[in-house]
Amino acid sequence: MFPVPFGPLEEEKINKMKIESRVPKDPFKHLKKGYLVMYNLVQFLGFSWIFVNMTVRLFILGKVRYVLSVFGRNFILFVVLGSLEEMQSKPVVFFIFYFWSIIELFRYPYYMLSCIGIEWKPLTWLRYTTWIPLYPLGGLAEAVCIIQSIPIFSETGKYSLGLPNPLNVTIQFSFLLQIYLIALFLGVFVNFRHLYKQRKQHLGPKKRKMK
Repeated sequence: MFPVPFGPLEEEKINKMKIESRVPKDPFKHLKKGYLVMYNLVQFLGFSWIFVNMTVRLFILGKVRYVLSVFGRNFILFVVLGSLEEMQSKPVVFFIFYFWSIIELFRYPYYMLSCIGIEWKPLTWLRYTTWIPLYPLGGLAEAVCIIQSIPIFSETGKYSLGLPNPLNVTIQFSFLLQIYLIALFLGVFVNFRHLYKQRKQHLGPKKRKMK
């Protein structure tokens, strides 16, 4: 009896098994998969919380200023910095992200503890006090960024509406940015008053109950 020779498919499978057996197995394979699963789960939960939180505030609580604040940051991030490479190396960009980040360092831990009914007084004080210097400085940094971008938008004509067009009008985006500057300072003033009222509510003297 002579051995029956393997066909092409069987030989290919055997060679594949030999190659796979030579490749060293990764001992951290399951750990890496678990990390990726948890990472994507946390990202999903985080963005879900942001979406639900903003939706509730907008449509139920009517907190339009939160939407305006998010719009302002996205405008700076995507319209000004994201579209102009010349602006991305400016020193003011560092200060914009620096002030934005410091404010959030105290805000989100405060919200996290509030969700489970814990109030830590030092964190509460930081949450409603650090904005006093940081919020105006952040608004000033955004204003400087807008001012520095105006000549670039004027020179390049980016986002501007020139002739001919169906409306038969010329709209310079740099002019709209000047109007946005006025709205920015008004927004800072309105939010400053709102944050001051919140600070007074949480850190103000407690009224004593009459016996």
